[in-house]
Amino acid sequence: MKNLFTLLLVCFSITLSAQTGKVFDNLSMESKILNMERKYAIYLPPDYETSQRSYPVLYLLHGAGDDQTGWVQFGEVLRITDEAIKNGTATPMIIVMPDANTGKRGYFNDIKEEWRYEDFFFGELMPFVEKKYRIKGEKRFRAIAGLSMGGGGTFVYALHHPELFSSACPLSAATGPIKQEDARTYYERWGETGASDKQVEAHYKKYSVLHLIDQMPEEDKKAVRWFIDCGDDDFLYEGNSLAHIAMRKNNIPHEFRIRQGGHTWTYWRESLPVVLSFISDAFHQY
Repeated sequence: MKNLFTLLLVCFSITLSAQTGKVFDNLSMESKILNMERKYAIYLPPDYETSQRSYPVLYLLHGAGDDQTGWVQFGEVLRITDEAIKNGTATPMIIVMPDANTGKRGYFNDIKEEWRYEDFFFGELMPFVEKKYRIKGEKRFRAIAGLSMGGGGTFVYALHHPELFSSACPLSAATGPIKQEDARTYYERWGETGASDKQVEAHYKKYSVLHLIDQMPEEDKKAVRWFIDCGDDDFLYEGNSLAHIAMRKNNIPHEFRIRQGGHTWTYWRESLPVVLSFISDAFHQY
């Protein structure tokens, strides 16, 4: 009887363990483009180790001042994603969280094209993780989301590559300079100094969210499912609201949410379950 009880306890423990995903937050890969080792974190769903199937992927981008551990430590990605999968509001997925705070901060190529983080992301990071892990490498099963600086990265990456992402969810996004004449001052605040007028103009046209929305080709307007979320007390509220208005004027379908709150992890932890549900709906639609 004692042995039977022990066996049942072991089986129960294994079952509980199987219901929990895993996060590894100190992984690395070599980048030839950036000429250095790059860190990333990854969330693997509860049944990853017991199945042989491949999974959809979410690229989840951190904000300025954080690194690949931000969503793990402060965003509680493990707990929130496990709960969403368990209650059926999200499908099991892999979440990739790259570091954009080492060497130079940000998700874009710099103004002089000397630091090429965007090229690294698409040319090295994505091919590396989608080969290393059992990821479904099709647009229909790939999404991107991020907060603040990572929200800006989310906007730009999906606007640059609508053929790669089924959904994009910018949260409290840094959308870049509102007007082209403000661009130099804006970029200099981010440490982009010594650029020519031609370089500033080119950088603005490549990375200003509002400019990219206004220039979006007609055939791309329904290519990505958009979910934009920003707090009513957030200092980035204006840029997000203008992005919403620009999308409305350009007939680009999107969801736009303003909730009570500021530029805080409390706000983004509440956003994450909604994001997981939203992108899961896209995974299931195809």
